[in-house]
Amino acid sequence: MIPVLIVRHPKERLSKCSLEPLRQRDDLLFRRATDHFRFDATGFILLAVDAPVLSKADTELNQGEESLLRDRLLEAGFNQDRLQQTNRLERPLLLLDSTWRLLPQLEEKIHGEPICRSLPEGISTAYPRVSKIAEDPTAGLASVEALYLARKMLGDDDPSLLENYHWREEFLQTLARADA
Repeated sequence: MIPVLIVRHPKERLSKCSLEPLRQRDDLLFRRATDHFRFDATGFILLAVDAPVLSKADTELNQGEESLLRDRLLEAGFNQDRLQQTNRLERPLLLLDSTWRLLPQLEEKIHGEPICRSLPEGISTAYPRVSKIAEDPTAGLASVEALYLARKMLGDDDPSLLENYHWREEFLQTLARADA
């Protein structure tokens, strides 16, 4: 199991959030980044633009990291029973959920030494983005798309992540074209 911590900007509109239908899953933990929220992301994979591309090797833990990361996951609020059922913990994934414009505010709440990784270039979102305030990067994906693709690249292809995503078929077609 690849545990996923999703840190959401407090101004993120839940009605438009592509991750909201996944809120009840026990492999995902959602946290709101309120004023006093801080998180030490040391050892977590943090999806970031302009970082080396994510690979399966990124999930492997070094000697002694497993207990440190298990403790950090418990502190964040992951279910202890669920973590204990996991024979071998894989490196957790940290996903920052916000608009591109508010992302810098969210990044300020993350400290430590995360392992920054990006998704491959050339994959475009199926989500029809329209921002009247700021321009979104062309390589940006909807949060649920980024989550699905990251887990797939880490060896955990879970189509149920996209079950309730309105643009699922369009996104999967985009991925199929990129693999071709």
